[in-house]
Parts: sequence; structure tokens; C-alpha cells
Amino acid sequence: MSLLAAADVAAAAQLACLLEVSAPKPGNVSPGRHFPDARYEDFLASAAAIGAPLAGVTTRPLGATVRLAIDATSRWTRSNTNLGIVLLLTPLARAALTVPEGAGNRFRDAVRQLLGATTVDDSREVYAAIRRAAPGGLGRAESQDVADEPTLPLLDVMRLAAHRDGIAREYATAFEVTFEIGVPALDAARRDGLSWDDAVVETFLTLLAASPDTHIARRGGEAAAADVSRLARATLEAGGVRSDPGWRAIERMDAALRDARHTGSPGTTADLTAAAVFVVLIRGGWSTRRLSAEADRS
Repeated sequence: MSLLAAADVAAAAQLACLLEVSAPKPGNVSPGRHFPDARYEDFLASAAAIGAPLAGVTTRPLGATVRLAIDATSRWTRSNTNLGIVLLLTPLARAALTVPEGAGNRFRDAVRQLLGATTVDDSREVYAAIRRAAPGGLGRAESQDVADEPTLPLLDVMRLAAHRDGIAREYATAFEVTFEIGVPALDAARRDGLSWDDAVVETFLTLLAASPDTHIARRGGEAAAADVSRLARATLEAGGVRSDPGWRAIERMDAALRDARHTGSPGTTADLTAAAVFVVLIRGGWSTRRLSAEADRS
């Protein structure tokens, strides 16, 4: 079995970003649904911007690629459109280039090994990227605060933040939510014949129903995040993307989550959804055979 080409892995990462933002996920940016400080087009530009840094992910340390991707994004948009996605996709992309095609069961092991080898220099580069992206609601940490210079390897830093940040939790658990909830949900939706848009929305709702969004928790409090998770569960129980009542519930949920400061936006869950999409793509989820079958049915 051969290794994937770097260009293909980078393209899969870009496609994952495009599929995630293009699906009408409640509370998030999607076509025709913008935030005051970030439009749909900003996310398209951000997806394009990360291609070159991720194509070279094996030529430099992990943290350096994260920083390059955020630097590249900042040349196209002033908003923080993809920090969480870049933090998730960078180790996934690098691991994907070490696992032969068809050896999907070894993918997560490769991710775990990669994260275990991160260094203090990786932490410094990631900290610089976070400061450049300037995400809202970070607050202060007692140890290894992002405003200071780190003294621990990146995996150790992420473990310290895992209780309050869903992206850090993925590092600490070798991408447990991505591989154990997101990927199975997306695989099941696609096997059932759902379009990419519908499958992405269902995956997003499944992830949100399983765990409160830490972006909402940081900006609006843990109680608000728990309420949104309950709303996601109710929306799935109403049928979600698989029924007309479910779609009406999705629309009501979207309206409930929108405010001027988008404090109710499940941004971390959107990032985790993109990670799941990437893994499914790397495992062959976008195939010419499947495309031909869908064309024959249309």
C-alpha cells in the first residue's frame, strides 16, 4: 500500500473546511447566513489559505505549520475563522501522510504517536498562532497561559486546558471525539444516502448533543452551553435533517442561537465536525464510484 500524496491530503483538508462551512449548521456561518465580523466568503478564503502550509506539513515541526496556516489566513481575513480547525487538521494531516492508504485503523495510532512527540517549540509556535488569531473569550489560565511563554511540550499544555477547551481535549485524548463520535456519525449518514450538506449537519448535531460546546461555555457560561446541547438532542429527536419537522426544529434552533455577539454559536463543535469530515475523506469517503452512483440516482 502506498502513502497518500501531500497535495491530496492538503486538498482533503481544504475540502473538509468547505463542506463544513457550506452546510447550514444552526448557529454558525453558512451561505446567506453571516456574522457581523465574519462572512461566509471569509471562511472560503480561509480554506484556500491553509492549503500550502498543510501541503508542507511533513517538512517542518507541527507548531510551525499551525503558525504558518494562521499567518496565511490572516492575509485574507481579519476575523478568527479557522484557529480551531487548523489546530485539529494539522496533526491529522501530518498523521495521514504516515499511514498507507487503506490502513485506516492505524490512523489514530499515528495521531497519538505524533502528539506524544511534540515539543516546547511546538507550544511556542502554537501560542504565537493563537495570539495572532485572537479568539474571543480566552480569559486567563493559572499555568501556561497563552499570553506568556510556554515551558511545556504542546501535548502537556493541551492536557492542562482539556477541561475547558474542546480542541485541547482532542489533543489530550488522541482525538477521541473525532474518531469515536464524529466519524461514525458522518459515515452512518453517508451510508444512509444523505447528501454531504445533510450528513454534515447531522454530524454537527450529534457532536453537540454529546457534549456542551466549549466556545459557548467560554463566552456565555456552562449553563448556556448545556442548554444548547439539550436543544441539539431535542432537534435530533424531532427528526433532524431526516424529516420536515426536524428541519423546522433546526430552523428554530438556528434562530435561537443567533445574537449580535454570536455567543451562542457552537464554534468548537463546528471545528470538530470539520475534523470528522477530513478523516472520512482521507479514508476514501469522497470516491469517484460514490459520485457516479449519486449521479445515476439523480
